[in-house]
Amino acid sequence: MNVTEAVENYLEAILVLSQRQSEIRATDICTYMSYSRPTVSIAVKGMKQNGLICVDEHNRITLTEEGQRIAESIYDRHNTIAQVLMRLGVDREVALEDACKMEHDISDASFSCFKHFLRG
Repeated sequence: MNVTEAVENYLEAILVLSQRQSEIRATDICTYMSYSRPTVSIAVKGMKQNGLICVDEHNRITLTEEGQRIAESIYDRHNTIAQVLMRLGVDREVALEDACKMEHDISDASFSCFKHFLRG
């Protein structure tokens, strides 16, 4: 499945929220991402239809196995890129912002080199 950058951001947000709290609802995503309720509702509907999340009868949101895999992958990219940038002397806040932009477009080959750089 081809997942857009926007969907990757939502999945990553759900993953991060799930590490902080036991239940996640659309309002939590709205607050975390600073998006409006209608915007998040549309995204949630699409992710549910694409089998990336489940929404139960109490409107609690969880990642499916595929959603979890994508979220963990993008979150790993985010953290790795940010760590490399900080090691290179980039300010933490700038590194985190830049990593958020880069995580979606970096090639697998370049990302592999970033991981190798951190191990070395």
